[in-house]
Amino acid sequence: MDSVPRLTSILTLILSGLWRLGLTATNYNCDDPLASFLSPKAFSSSSNLTGSSSQAQLNWRMGTGGWSPADSNAQQWLQMDLGNRVEITAVATQGRYGSSDWVTSYRLMFSDTGHNWQQYKQEDSIWTFVGNMNADSVVHHKLLYSVRTRFVRFVPLEWNPSGKIGMRVEVYGCSYKSDVADFDGRSSLLYRFNQKMMSTLKDVISLKFKSMQGDGVLFHGEGQRGDYITLELQKGRLALYLNLDDSKARLSSIAPSAILGSLLDDQHWHSVLLERVGKQANFTVDTNTQHFRTKGETDVLDIDYEGNVTFSCSEPQIVPITFVNSRSSYLLLPGTPQIDGLSVSFQFRTWNRDGLLLSTELSEGSGTLMLMLEGGTLRLLIKKVAGQGIEILTGSDLNDGLWHSVSINARRNRVTLTLDNDAASPAQDTSRLQIYSGNSYYFGGCPDNLTDSQCLNPIKAFQGCMRLIFIDNQPKDLISVQQGSLGNFSDLHIDLCSIKDRCLPNYCEHGGHCAQSWTTFDCNCSDTGYTGATCHDSIYEQSCEVYRYGGNKAGFFYVDSDGSGPLGPLQVYCNITEDKIWMMVQHNNTELTQVQGSNSEKPYTRTLNYGGSMEQLEALIDGSEHCEQEVAYHCRRSRLLNTPDGAPFTWWIGRSNEKHPYWGGSVPGVQQCGCGLEESCLDIRHFCNCDADTEEWTKDTGFLSFKDHLPVTQIIITDTNRSNSEAAWKIGPLRCYGDRHYWNAVSFSTEASYLHFPTFHAEVSADISFFFKTTALSGVFLENLGIKDFIRLEMSSPSEVTFAIDVGNGPVELLVQSPSPLNDNQWHYIRAERNLKETSLQVDSLPRSTRETSEEGHFRLQLNSQLFVGGTSSRQKGFLGCIRSLHLNGQKVDLEERAKVTSGVRPGCPGHCSSYGSNCHNGGKCVEKHSGYSCDCTNSPYEGPFCQKEISALFDSGSSVTYMFQEPYPVTKNTSLSSSAIYTDTAPSKETITLSFVTAHAPSLLVFLNSSSQDFLAILLCKNGSLQVRYRLSKEESHVFTISTENLANRRVHQVKISREGPELSIQVDQQLFSYNFSPEVEFRTARSLILGKVTETLGLDPEVARANTLGFVGCLSSVQYNHIAPLKAALRHANIAPVTVQGTLTESNCGSIVDSDMNAVTTVHSSSDPFGKTDEREPLSNAVRSDSAIIGGVIAVVTFITFCVIGIMTRFLYQHKQSRRTNQMKEKEYPENLDSSFRNDIDLQNTASECKREYFI
Repeated sequence: MDSVPRLTSILTLILSGLWRLGLTATNYNCDDPLASFLSPKAFSSSSNLTGSSSQAQLNWRMGTGGWSPADSNAQQWLQMDLGNRVEITAVATQGRYGSSDWVTSYRLMFSDTGHNWQQYKQEDSIWTFVGNMNADSVVHHKLLYSVRTRFVRFVPLEWNPSGKIGMRVEVYGCSYKSDVADFDGRSSLLYRFNQKMMSTLKDVISLKFKSMQGDGVLFHGEGQRGDYITLELQKGRLALYLNLDDSKARLSSIAPSAILGSLLDDQHWHSVLLERVGKQANFTVDTNTQHFRTKGETDVLDIDYEGNVTFSCSEPQIVPITFVNSRSSYLLLPGTPQIDGLSVSFQFRTWNRDGLLLSTELSEGSGTLMLMLEGGTLRLLIKKVAGQGIEILTGSDLNDGLWHSVSINARRNRVTLTLDNDAASPAQDTSRLQIYSGNSYYFGGCPDNLTDSQCLNPIKAFQGCMRLIFIDNQPKDLISVQQGSLGNFSDLHIDLCSIKDRCLPNYCEHGGHCAQSWTTFDCNCSDTGYTGATCHDSIYEQSCEVYRYGGNKAGFFYVDSDGSGPLGPLQVYCNITEDKIWMMVQHNNTELTQVQGSNSEKPYTRTLNYGGSMEQLEALIDGSEHCEQEVAYHCRRSRLLNTPDGAPFTWWIGRSNEKHPYWGGSVPGVQQCGCGLEESCLDIRHFCNCDADTEEWTKDTGFLSFKDHLPVTQIIITDTNRSNSEAAWKIGPLRCYGDRHYWNAVSFSTEASYLHFPTFHAEVSADISFFFKTTALSGVFLENLGIKDFIRLEMSSPSEVTFAIDVGNGPVELLVQSPSPLNDNQWHYIRAERNLKETSLQVDSLPRSTRETSEEGHFRLQLNSQLFVGGTSSRQKGFLGCIRSLHLNGQKVDLEERAKVTSGVRPGCPGHCSSYGSNCHNGGKCVEKHSGYSCDCTNSPYEGPFCQKEISALFDSGSSVTYMFQEPYPVTKNTSLSSSAIYTDTAPSKETITLSFVTAHAPSLLVFLNSSSQDFLAILLCKNGSLQVRYRLSKEESHVFTISTENLANRRVHQVKISREGPELSIQVDQQLFSYNFSPEVEFRTARSLILGKVTETLGLDPEVARANTLGFVGCLSSVQYNHIAPLKAALRHANIAPVTVQGTLTESNCGSIVDSDMNAVTTVHSSSDPFGKTDEREPLSNAVRSDSAIIGGVIAVVTFITFCVIGIMTRFLYQHKQSRRTNQMKEKEYPENLDSSFRNDIDLQNTASECKREYFI
């Protein structure tokens, strides 16, 4: 064990029971009046109305009838000396007898010595007590925390505006005694147990200490086997080292088990409590507790002795001061002018990076000296009237809240700045100009009425504490300053350092880093996954369902199931498809895994890791409508569940660490596989295929879907140790769909109806979010009350939402006003939040309303009534309408379940399409569902959840898609769906054609629409790349429209939309729109077919169309639609039921991806709904399981493969010499070779003759 440093400064240690926590005032009666019998000498004050001290006990009527100061201002105080340290539990006040003088609010301060006062705090803030309303009534306050002290000081803050300060006081409590050990820095206390070695399974150690130094060992004990326990102060924080039966590592080489507290070197009492049971330990310093698990192999602490307390004890008469205001605080102290040289020293502590520490005008015109903090660095600057100045920089991060000592010495042209006993490089004055001490030293800042030469402050005033001020080697009596007999000051607290660590406890949530100044703290939320003033708000959504409705496509996302709650985000894969939104979480063993050599004595065990905690996975599962995991067990002479009556040979462990002896396809409590429930097992005597114990390979597969047991965390296999016995297993990813809460909604039908829930507990931070829709003029969404505190959200008018909250400092109300009415029966979103930094209200995407939270006063929201949703406790101003997806601090509230047992409230809320119908794009139709809505893309050339995914295909020179107009046909998977909606009139008076294309080839024929009477409509590219639209209405009448703005065969995506209604025609190419009127009235006869690409039939094409049809279309077509018909979608998605014929090679692709890739190396873009590379498992053991039968099977497979290759080559050869018409079954494959070559051909733009331009040029 290392030797430990001893404190050489002052400290007192109280041992209040080494192995047992002593009693406190709450355990016995401690409410005796303590001031009633004090002598007049026990009372003192800042000043007195009579000029001499006067008694001020409660109900005192003699003399002046209490205490009143000479002047009523904020610097006054009344103090009593109780003679000895006592325990105080309550206080009481009156006004001065027979007068109009009383105090309406005050603060309490305590001290053991009459110096270095400490302010009474409650809720981690300096507490303000409510005083009197008249001179005679008694106002009594019981302290939330008892205080042990000798001196008590009452500091009036406000008083009767029609009178003066006047007080009579009483304190209540009892005597307090403790064992106090005093040390001189060289002695130690050694405590030996009765037996040589003492082993303990449970320990409780408590003590109190006070110190002026931030480093040193309080307590140490160790045993012969390496056990040790140490409490050590480190820079004002208390570190605990605790080890049980571990290696004897040096204390300096290991990290502490826990570290707590801050500013513990303030010479005030601090309590320490350590509770240990086995390896679990609780470490408490004052009011902050840390839970941790101890290191070591055992649960007992073996020690030989305890002690080694290395502190001396005496009460130093040190008077600290606090500079309160960064604009107006200063302290003026006199010096001895014209002394040759200068000497100033003091100690300071602060959280601010910048501030003036000292400014003085030097005598004899030798300049001005300034000492300041700039960016946490100490800077000394001597500005001379003429000549070169002196500048010294030293230190860094001096705004760390610790005490730092500073000394400035100037002698014989040599200036030295010493920081924490480490002298900075001295500055030599080359001009040899003497420095003479001034007569006025301004610490912390400058008064407003001085010139720059008297006191210069280039930055803001200092906020922090100072002590031990010496000028010209003489200490300065700061009590004399307080009494007005020395120097001057403004906005100072004298005899008190009121520094506060605003980062303890750390109110930056979710691992946010806390940084502070003297008045506030800020949170750095980088790399936490959270945002907001206190890192409270998750930047991720709570489910894949929410990502989907945000317009996202399939991919990996972080999901934060409890939002702003304590659980962190978890990465999942969101498979966003048309039907269900699957959320998948992969684990660390995705491959088929072989097992051999396991038995009951030596079982095979594999643990699955999902990349997150079990709490995260449980929240994800519980929030989903359905979850499942596919499990597969492949076996040869390896039994699975040993059915029908045996003990299982294989089982799996779920979320609760419980053993589950059922397999995929079965249900909890039934020791069977899926084939057992379906009565389809290979051997009907068993309930699993593998339980037949055959020599041949077989398997049992199925899905586990009981959510309370998922996910699978471990698999155990015990039957692969017999002859020829082997097995292989595979467990798929956790898959879930549906968000149980995103569409969880209720409808309130009367103003008196409401839902009630348990109290909303959100003392430090609170967030509330939900959707609502209504037609009412106003109503309360939510209300929760406390004794004084409350929280309320309401729609105060059709266009206003208000958020009101009171945490004990008075109500705060935020208002968001909408430019449009909110009672439009559309869904609107509200999010309200309150934390220690700000209160905010957000409505939809309107500007957020915020208000900063006061750093002082009450900050804990204390509610005790039920939470009312949709109404109030008074049953007035209730809400009429719907509320859904209510979240409180990230927790999801099940509104529908509560509504089932509440009158006047109905589960669910219809009408989602009225708000979200616009999310269905490109002709998609919004369809209402109980939980949300869906987009029907039947009449759209697109697909996907919002009809935004284009359907594209690659065409080569012989590719053709022919759509025949005939009887209506169903184009959806649901064949019972009426198809009348998607059938278009075959003799329309209008038509609309839209498409997108990419090509490098011209001329090309894109679309050909013909009628039964040889009329046609053709869309083609001319040889020069111009777009041409050709109408032939009869043999005599043709109309040709050519768009020649650019060459469209340029390997870029182009959009074309052609609309005709009667004689009016519009053609849009990309962003350009052209219009034309037919004359006379145009009537296109009954359409017979629509052809994409090459026209293979003899249809009497005119020469220009025939020329473009030579190769048809070579390139990519997408999103093709004719009125309500999507022919390309029908060919790719519904070829078996739609009247569509495909000839040549048609390969599904993505036109955009072709543009982004190398046009000379285009390959088919494959899409997969499974990011984890799920393969066909019909032969799962071809690689994972090696056996003789597998090798033979492999040889047979190779021979079969070669045979099929020969047949395939012959078939391809015959196909190339045969030009008969055929229909290809759709499949994805590589880009055709002839299409490659066509894309490589350069476009010939030299021959730009207008051979295609016949009649109209646009």
